[in-house]
Formats: sequence, C-alpha cells, structure tokens
Amino acid sequence: MPARNILFIMFDQLRFDYLSCAGHPTLATPHIDSIAARGVRFTRAYVQSPICGSSRMSTYTGRYPSSHGAEFNGFPLRVGEMTLGDHLRGAGMGCWLIGKTHMRADRAGMARLGLEPDSVIGARQAECGFDVWLREDGLWAEGPDGYYDEGRSPYNEYLKSRGYPGDNPWSHFANAAAEGGELASGWFMQNADKPANIAEEDSETPWLTGEAIRFIEQAEAPWCAHLSYIKPHWPYIVPAPYHAMFGPSDILAPIRHEAERAAPHPIYRAFMESPVGRAFCRDEVREKVIPAYMGLIRQADDQMGRLFAYLEESGRMQDTMIVITSDHGDYLGDHWLGEKDLFHEPSVKVPLIVYDPSPEADATRGTTCDALVEAIDLAPTFLEVAAGRGAAEAARHILEGRSLLPWLHGERPQWRDYAVSEYNYSARPMAAKLGVAPRDARLFMLADRRWKYIHAIGFRPMLFDLENDPEEFHDLGASDASEHREIIALMQTRLRQWAMRNAQRVTMSDADIAAMQGRSARRGITLGLYDETDAPAELTEKYRGKVPR
Repeated sequence: MPARNILFIMFDQLRFDYLSCAGHPTLATPHIDSIAARGVRFTRAYVQSPICGSSRMSTYTGRYPSSHGAEFNGFPLRVGEMTLGDHLRGAGMGCWLIGKTHMRADRAGMARLGLEPDSVIGARQAECGFDVWLREDGLWAEGPDGYYDEGRSPYNEYLKSRGYPGDNPWSHFANAAAEGGELASGWFMQNADKPANIAEEDSETPWLTGEAIRFIEQAEAPWCAHLSYIKPHWPYIVPAPYHAMFGPSDILAPIRHEAERAAPHPIYRAFMESPVGRAFCRDEVREKVIPAYMGLIRQADDQMGRLFAYLEESGRMQDTMIVITSDHGDYLGDHWLGEKDLFHEPSVKVPLIVYDPSPEADATRGTTCDALVEAIDLAPTFLEVAAGRGAAEAARHILEGRSLLPWLHGERPQWRDYAVSEYNYSARPMAAKLGVAPRDARLFMLADRRWKYIHAIGFRPMLFDLENDPEEFHDLGASDASEHREIIALMQTRLRQWAMRNAQRVTMSDADIAAMQGRSARRGITLGLYDETDAPAELTEKYRGKVPR
C-alpha cells in the first residue's frame, strides 16, 4: 500500500553509532532495529549544522543555514520562510508537531506585517510552519534571569495533574534524583547515575509517546506528524530501571588521540578548553554520563516498541512512512570534546532510517545506503510522498535538498559529490576569546567519500582523510604535501561553487522564468525593430493601420 501518512521521529542528540543496528556492541535497540530491517538505513547522513536550532530549521525548511538565516539557537527563523508544513499543506497533507522544535519566532517580522500570533497564519509562523498538537522544547532550566525555554510547558502541566508539586516539577522530579529529601539535580553530572525522582511512565519519553498515540487515534489521513523527543539530550538523568541498566563495562573507549592536542587548530583548541570540553576529558564524567545516556536511549527504544505495536494493531503500519533520525550527535568525550558544535563524525553525522510501506520499496528492505545524504533531503522526500514524484524538482528553487525516494525504491540517481554543513559560533564565548567578529565566526564543512574539509574564516583550513584516518585524529590542514594542497584547492573550489548557488530566488522557479522568455514581446514590448517586417505580424498588429478618428 502506498504511504498516505508520515511519522517523522526525531531524537535530540542521538549519536549515529549508539544503535545496535549501527554496530554498538552492548546497547540493544531492537525496536528501532526493526524499522531498519523493514526499510533503509542511511550510513552517511549529515545535518546542516551541528547545533539544535539551526539544524532543525534546515530540516524543516529543506534549506541550508546560510539560506534561511537561523544559524544558531535563538536566531529567529524569519517570517515568511517556507517550511515543511507549507509544502505539505499545499499538497493536501496536514503537518503536525508533537514535541520539540527549538524554533524562535520572528516576532518583529510578524509585528511588521500585522500577523497576530493567535491567528492561524500567525500561529504557523510562530511554530515553524506546524499545526501544534503540543510543543514542548523540554528544557525548563531556571536561573537568575528566568527560564531558558519560553511560553508554557505542557509537560509540567501534565506532571502537576499527576500530583507532582511545585511550579517546575520538571526541574525537581524529571530532571533530578532525591537523596534523603535533598535535591540531586541532573544539571550536576555527578548525579547522572542516580534514578530520576519520577515514575518511569511519567517521564518525558513515555509521556510524549502517549501524546503521539493520542494524536494518531484522532488524525484523519493524510497527515505528517513530527514526533520530536528531547532525549537523550542532556541533562543526563533517567528514571529506574534504566539508570542501572548499563555500567563501566558498557562504556566504549573514547575516540581520541594525544596527537589531537599537540598543535590543534585554534578554533578546535578553544572548544577543547571550554568547560564542557574539559569536563568530558575526565574519566569520572564519562563513567557517570555514558551509562545514563545509554539508559535514555534504551528507554526511547522501548517506547518505540510501544508506538510501533500501536501502529501495527491500528493498521497504520501499512500506510505510514516512518523516519527515525536526530538533529545532531554527542561527543561524549571523543576528540577531547563534549556536546556537539564541531564537525567530527560523532557530532555532525546522525542516524537516518526510513521505512516506506509502498510496494516500490520492497527491493530495498533491510538494506543500507552509503550515499552522501543531508538532513535537508527529508523535506523534498516528504513532499513527494504527499504530491507524487517530481514535486520536489518543481520546488527546487526553494528546497535545496533532494528526494530520497529514488534510493528507497532501488534506483541509482545522479547524486551530490559532497555534503555540506555550517556552524555559526558567534554566540559562543570562544568567538570573543579568539577575537573573531560575529560576522566572521562561521565554519563550513564539505565531506566527500574520502575527505572532510573545514573552512574557517580568518584561520587555516582543517582537513581529514576519512579513508586512512577514519577516526579523524590527524588534521592535515597545515600539511605541505602536494596531495593535501590539491585536495584543499579542490574543496575551496567546491565551496565557492556552493556559495554561488541561487538560494534567495524562492518566488520564481526555473519553469516560471522559462515561461517569461518572450512574454514581453507578446504584450507589446517590441524593442529592436526597424520596421514592421522585423517581427511576426501578430506582434505588431496593434501598431499598424489607420490612425483612429
């Protein structure tokens, strides 16, 4: 049966290699694996920015950060930017949010255009183009200047309805353990091995899964539901029994080398020397955090089992495309780093699994694909599910990604030679430490089948040989070897070509422009004529004959 619906599942900060189907030796994820067994697992999928907000804005728009402008967390997505919801609704498919977007609305732009946030159009502009079942960005941190997240928290409201006391039960229960009546906050990584002080069924991932099931129960096809989890994103704390499922023997050795600290690139050094980088260099931090991170993933996989069982029982598995991915990875101490931000594989490469129930996808079930895929390829893929093959090509003046349906259906399409990712670090303290102005604090990654090149404005480039140095230990950006100089020159040429793409002409397609050619002559603009014989008679008919009396 062809796909009528799309279940677009995104985890936050899930590494590509922390799934058993991707080869993790001790972390079993059988339910996610089951979708890989029924679909295609893409092994070289890159996000367009290794930071939550910018990555998601690229995925939701199908455009690069330098095209949509939301280049970092808190950078508003400008009003009027076309999003997944706009494309799908135009094709007759609803597009709903269940969970996180990390989108900051362009309030000034909306006010300038008179868009009220509580109108249908205004609400969609403020919610990244989605109709909202519920939005929960999930970080209800609170400091002297107030809350990190804005607006209301449906999850906190749920917890209060379940009897959890206080104004912010997320902070005191879902994100904290308790020891002798004292708070053991998840913000302190020394507490990561403790069980969150919450019933497991009330924790974030089960709660959001329940909301997804509730949505599907009442949804009328065709629909796209973006089920967007906050976990396994930090704070790293998980309820029992998941807090104790993994221990020191399950922790993989860090992917790092002393050579990386010998003479690092200045930007790389600045991130290694950040508080997060220094913390994840410590064994005791990794020994606390990684088992909790694995527990969060195992809990997520169990909830996938619950969700997929519901889809089977309700008959939705037969007509629903399922996509499982992440907005970026997590260093977890690899390369002497924590968090994300830079372009090593643990940070910029993500899991991507696509199950298409259509008969055309039967030949590729249970396979892997090593094509260079970008997260912006999902929007055109979904558009073609909703509107048919060719719909993405017709929108190429807006969508910069490419439909994955040919790969899913066993075809070998002409494809990109390199993947691109961008990172704007202007809001990071590292930019000021390096003396880099906000306009210049940008990095660009190009990765082809062998090489990964990173362009840093104002600094030398970085270069890694993924074939001979798959762990990315040895930066060849300062090498004098002719082979490396040639590769750097090639990558710089590619970057220039990519930078010259026509990314802002979104109101006119190539077909629209082709249809304009010659149109002015048929509307009376007959420049360059000496007399009436220089053009077809029909074009000059209005300019010949008797003078009106």
